[in-house]
Amino acid sequence: MNLNELDDTEDTEDTEHTPQERAAAASRSTWVSVVVNLVLSTVQIVVGVWAKSQSLIADGIHSLSDLVADFVVLFANHHSQKDADEDHPYGHQRFETAASLVLGLLLLAVGVGMVWSAVVKLENPESVPQVHSVALWVAGGALVGKELLFRYMLAVAKKVKSSMLVANAWHARSDAASSLVVGVGIAGNLAGYPILDPIAALIVGFMVGKMGWEFGWDAMHDLMDRAVDEQEVQAIRQTLLDTPGVAGVHDVRTRKMGDMVVVDAHLEVDAQITVEEGHDIAVEARQRVMQRHRVLNLMTHVDPWRKPDRDHTVQPK
Repeated sequence: MNLNELDDTEDTEDTEHTPQERAAAASRSTWVSVVVNLVLSTVQIVVGVWAKSQSLIADGIHSLSDLVADFVVLFANHHSQKDADEDHPYGHQRFETAASLVLGLLLLAVGVGMVWSAVVKLENPESVPQVHSVALWVAGGALVGKELLFRYMLAVAKKVKSSMLVANAWHARSDAASSLVVGVGIAGNLAGYPILDPIAALIVGFMVGKMGWEFGWDAMHDLMDRAVDEQEVQAIRQTLLDTPGVAGVHDVRTRKMGDMVVVDAHLEVDAQITVEEGHDIAVEARQRVMQRHRVLNLMTHVDPWRKPDRDHTVQPK
């Protein structure tokens, strides 16, 4: 699952929520996740040990890893709201991207560990015990709880347009999917096929590892100044073109800064107006973009309209 595919969180405008409101929503939803995962991980691990279900224990460890992930999100959410300073003139929004990267690495590590544990069991199938039926009830309860948590967190993420919360919400969905697989594995074990329990643990491990890789890869590209999607670039370009006095726009460049965007653009204005008039047009264009889009800063360069543009002239060697 690629974060860029979640169109609902990639809207070109976000004028309804202040950074403080987004931070409060992130904190509130994450604390809900902490409570849910604390209860689920405790019950799953305790019952998994008692019922001799490797897949339920693995799912419980997965839920436990969510607690660590939730605290990473809370830490990043706190620090990303710090004001810009001398060392960070654009602010600290990339704490959110870093948090998504940590979430991805955490998921990947947990997935690899689960796969390894399941493979060891599969190499010795005679050592796989019969599980107790209570494990199936716990797996079913965990499935319902995690799915409800996912829907709640994704709704909050869409409302405040936070990619970090989207990552954490889909983390919860991966837990729901893993609990479904675990339930099937436990049911198969109870039906007389003990090997299905470690097979379920193996599948869960692959699912978790795959999602961890995708989150980590996506966050790494954002840290490398990846541009926003073309639809959003065109929306920003149109806002610039709609500014009175702007005759043309070119070289619009974007890069992500957490959930915000930093933009560079060349504005073409009448070559006959004064420098002050050209400056005023650029200021108006900047204000319009920052009011209508999730743009943290817009750096403008004013070019004369219908005059030679030396910025693009190839200099002779």
